[in-house]
Amino acid sequence: MNGWQAPRDSFGQTLVELGETHPELFVLNADVAKATKTEAFAARFPDRYLNVGIAEQNMAGVAAGLARSGLVPVMSTFACFAPGRCYDQIRQSIAYSNLNVKIAATHPGLSVGMDGAIHQSLDDLALMRALPGLVVLAPSDAVQTRKALIRAVEHQGPVYLRIGRLECPNLFPAAEDFVIGKAYTLRDGSDVTLIAHGATVQLVWAAAAELERSGVSVRVLDMPSLKPLDREALRRAARETGRIVTVEDHWLCGGLYSAVCEELAAGGPCRIRGIGVGDVFGESGAPGALYAKHGLTQERLLQEVARLLA
Repeated sequence: MNGWQAPRDSFGQTLVELGETHPELFVLNADVAKATKTEAFAARFPDRYLNVGIAEQNMAGVAAGLARSGLVPVMSTFACFAPGRCYDQIRQSIAYSNLNVKIAATHPGLSVGMDGAIHQSLDDLALMRALPGLVVLAPSDAVQTRKALIRAVEHQGPVYLRIGRLECPNLFPAAEDFVIGKAYTLRDGSDVTLIAHGATVQLVWAAAAELERSGVSVRVLDMPSLKPLDREALRRAARETGRIVTVEDHWLCGGLYSAVCEELAAGGPCRIRGIGVGDVFGESGAPGALYAKHGLTQERLLQEVARLLA
């Protein structure tokens, strides 16, 4: 491990680094710069920063225009607002025209906690995965967030980057390269594969260690690239372990579980279980309490693995 840090802090720091080497980089914010950690970029590059105010739809339109003029805009707000509030503008003005806009969304899923259901983006990955040509990334920790942002800025085309809010340990090796479309094997095994992205990678990592102590051989896949998926890693996991459990801070519909099932449906036999938020909205509460209520716990994961192995 490489210490603890919130992914959004890493995002803000990396933006400044990229600003030094990429004069075409332009950052937009919708009046939440302190929370999204874009204040440092604004202070260092005031001529390449714009706070559009509480107007996310306008921010998407401005970002599209900047991309048309040859700049590389990074539009930043909470995930409930982008894509949530400005989905039409992202679809029509950015994705349809395949513009080089980077959508950086912080505060995803239940991690928003006390802000409640209207601020808990449990559908953002589903919305973004559906758009043709749009890359969808959900890095697991601060180290991976830094590397994913660099690759997103280098990538020619629209990218959605889901950035964690809460501080967490860094599991991603500092020396490891980040490749769009690649899954990372954190632990190899032959009995069952656990797949996660974002904050839930920490959960499956801890559960895998517990399972290994009880004699279960566990493969752990960190899947930061939701689109494109690492199809070969998925197919190999299905073929070699025959059992998969996905874990995500997102509705099961349209997220990682859906993506894995879509990919493996036409393949050989593989039993798949998904742990995520069901067909309900979130609510106000501490993130840990909300994770427990919706089954995003080590106990629930161990139960699902036991059922698969029975």
